[in-house]
Amino acid sequence: MTNESEIREQSPVPCLTDAEPLAVAREAAKILLNKKAAQLKLLSVSDVTVIADYYVIVTGRSSTQIKALADDLVYEMGRRGIDCAHLEGRDGGAWILCDFGAVIVHVFDRESREYYRLERLASPDAEVDCSDLLTPDDQ
Repeated sequence: MTNESEIREQSPVPCLTDAEPLAVAREAAKILLNKKAAQLKLLSVSDVTVIADYYVIVTGRSSTQIKALADDLVYEMGRRGIDCAHLEGRDGGAWILCDFGAVIVHVFDRESREYYRLERLASPDAEVDCSDLLTPDDQ
């Protein structure tokens, strides 16, 4: 009988080492959605900040899920050749930031996401369409 970790090791994954930031952001979004992250937003933020080209913002249902989302994202992106340069907030579990260079991923609990409202920092047309990544359950 094969367990989940053996399946994950056997599954082919794309190499993103030379990928454009948008491809990296979309892959991060896909990984998070596969792990049941909610309220996905992918924002182009290069016009409002020099620290990143894209923000991926998701919500988790509990501190346990938030930590699991961040941990699995770091692992899966590493398998694709993209290392997390910095991980912040893991001990708290309300907001975890994963820095992948040109792509920064924010994993929030509902209350922190509503409080910080990072989406408002981006321009009104900054949202990148990710509807092709969503399943009917995600919409």
